[in-house]
Amino acid sequence: MEHIDNLKGIIFDYGGTIDSRGTHWSEVIWDGYRHAGVAVGKEDFRNSYVYAERELARTRHILPEHNFYDLLLIKMQIELGDLAANGLLPQSAVSLYAEPIARYCYEQARSSVEEARPVLEALYRRYPMVLVSNFYGNVETVLSDFDVRRYFKQIIESAVVGVRKPDPRIFMLGVEALGLQPDEVLVVGDSYKKDIIPAQSIGCHVLWLKGKGWTAEEDAVTHPCIIKKLSDMLQAVL
Repeated sequence: MEHIDNLKGIIFDYGGTIDSRGTHWSEVIWDGYRHAGVAVGKEDFRNSYVYAERELARTRHILPEHNFYDLLLIKMQIELGDLAANGLLPQSAVSLYAEPIARYCYEQARSSVEEARPVLEALYRRYPMVLVSNFYGNVETVLSDFDVRRYFKQIIESAVVGVRKPDPRIFMLGVEALGLQPDEVLVVGDSYKKDIIPAQSIGCHVLWLKGKGWTAEEDAVTHPCIIKKLSDMLQAVL
């Protein structure tokens, strides 16, 4: 991996990047379903995952004071409720499985954040950093709960600023928060379509933390700036 010259600041994605090692969150939650013993097929699960994401976008279930466990519990209640409403699980499954799945996923996120911490600490000593995230309005609480808020100069959250990835404007807000030019900024994210393409379109450097994605199409994409774990980026920036 080539060293990135003229680098003066870094923009991080959060969900899928810092909290799940580049793996799409649907895959982490699916593991949680299997760990809890939920008897449902993956395609039905994926349909309910999409339903829950749309419901969370339509209705304000997530409040600013909710940490990530709170968020996951609400999300699991919506997903399992949808599966029950479609006759794929008994109604009792909602109360039976929502908490253990949420707890499993929360601990997976905590483990990933702890793995990322030495990288964030090393970068924080060298560069100003901003977080740019599609999130539900509670990312400040999530970051504080995991004790990583202090690494970021500013938070640009879609639910707060009214712009969502893949709109490149949300990355420009990050660049402006750093007080830099796009070619002086590195964007690190897990989504090719939502992070890498829009960041490149405004002239930022990029590193794609590529894990298991949402679609086979994205899994098949190649790129010269792929990293397999977050610590791999250090040789390009330090």
